[in-house]
Amino acid sequence: MQVMQILKNKGEMEIFTVAPDMKLSEVIAKLASKRIGAVIVSQDGETVDGIVSERDVVREIAKRGAECLVMTAADVMTRDVKHCAPMDSTEEVMSLMTEGRFRHMPVRENGKMVGVISIGDVVKARLNELHMEKESLQGMIMGN
Repeated sequence: MQVMQILKNKGEMEIFTVAPDMKLSEVIAKLASKRIGAVIVSQDGETVDGIVSERDVVREIAKRGAECLVMTAADVMTRDVKHCAPMDSTEEVMSLMTEGRFRHMPVRENGKMVGVISIGDVVKARLNELHMEKESLQGMIMGN
């Protein structure tokens, strides 16, 4: 299965972005209100400057306490953001996410962000794929 199929199955999902100068307290409020685990930091909404995940927030709170809440998204974001393309396979993406120990990945095409996938999206797609393979093999064995 390819990443574009994951995006298609998710439907019209909004890409949640924040400006680099947004206060961390506002980023946290957005994560909570949208019930998401990460936001893309982007000046223009199309390119990826960085990502702020729940892990980034926890790391900063552990380091600085409540004073980090006035820091900006740019101050705490992960800058070296791995991305994938719509034609990449779920196996490739799952391997990258597992090895890199991150759970969210922007999808880019022609230099622009076209979506964001999570490890949950990838695992769900892979499980569906394995289920279909199992059904197909059972059908062959049973002569259906």
